[in-house]
Amino acid sequence: MYPHHREREQPIFSARAHVFQIDPATKRNWIPASKHAVTVSFFYDANRNVYRIISVGGTKVRAIINCSVTPSMTFTKTSQKFGQWADSRANTVYGLGFATEQQLHQFAEKFKEVKDAARLAREKSQDKELANTALTIAAPQDLSDELQSPPVMCVNGPEDKLFRSQSADITLSSEKERIKKMLSEGSICEMNLEAELFTLQDSNSKLVAALHEANANVEQWKKQLTAYQEETERLRDQVAELEAHGGHGPSDLLKDELTQSLEELESLLKAKDEEIHILQNKKAEYHDMEHDRDEAIRRLREMEMRNSELERRIQNSEQNLNNSLEDRDRMDSEIQRAIEILDIKIFDLNDLRQSLVKLIDK
Repeated sequence: MYPHHREREQPIFSARAHVFQIDPATKRNWIPASKHAVTVSFFYDANRNVYRIISVGGTKVRAIINCSVTPSMTFTKTSQKFGQWADSRANTVYGLGFATEQQLHQFAEKFKEVKDAARLAREKSQDKELANTALTIAAPQDLSDELQSPPVMCVNGPEDKLFRSQSADITLSSEKERIKKMLSEGSICEMNLEAELFTLQDSNSKLVAALHEANANVEQWKKQLTAYQEETERLRDQVAELEAHGGHGPSDLLKDELTQSLEELESLLKAKDEEIHILQNKKAEYHDMEHDRDEAIRRLREMEMRNSELERRIQNSEQNLNNSLEDRDRMDSEIQRAIEILDIKIFDLNDLRQSLVKLIDK
């Protein structure tokens, strides 16, 4: 279909995984991008010197992932079989769920290798551009001292206030960034819990279906067991009757056949009892899974409450920052007015000095 594209780009690594994308509306929930596990591959474009992550799927071939790897990207393992990375160009976060922990480890190692290769490629490209620029640009040497060293007007009082205002602004900005980082970490933890909850819900649905099937089989096996027990009792009665009649009954061959049938029925009953015991154990595992699901839901709710608190703190910090900016603007206005007053006074002093000089001359 795309011969030129195939010649230019070659796959260097592939893995099978379930693909998820972050919900663009909430930026918290995971949305499955594929119904089943699909192939996720790293491609290298030799002509453009670019690395990409590509995955296609569905009955109509469509791109589930089409992401260019940059040196700033980071692949994070959020659980034993789940990892994620952010694509700033597409404004989304991709998540991959693997079948085994080893597959996740292999993908993470390859992601790191490709990111380092992309960083080296970018550095080489930048070095080449700098070399070309250095050959074509000549720096001017005849700039005057006035242009290189513009005059600076210094007023001790207002300048000191200005520095204090800038320092307060920097402190508030760093506090805002710190709280935003805390909120981002809380969102990541919440996304990890939601991914874990999604896995538990999937396992829970499978266990519920298996339990319903097992219950149906148990009812059928109970009916068979009752029929086998009745058949066993009937055969025992026949054996006892044959033993009581002695030589008047059927031959020893018929007795052996009846005894063998009885043993087969007893062994079948034993096997059914073992199957019932296994089903009871599965039922206990299902209850344990329900407990884990409830615990995950509880942790998710706690994380949502924590995120709400962080959002409230962010809003308060932004309000404080806005107030500080308003105070700084007001202080700047006062400083400007003070400078204007000083200029006026200096102008008046100059006029007065000139008047005094004229009077002295006279």
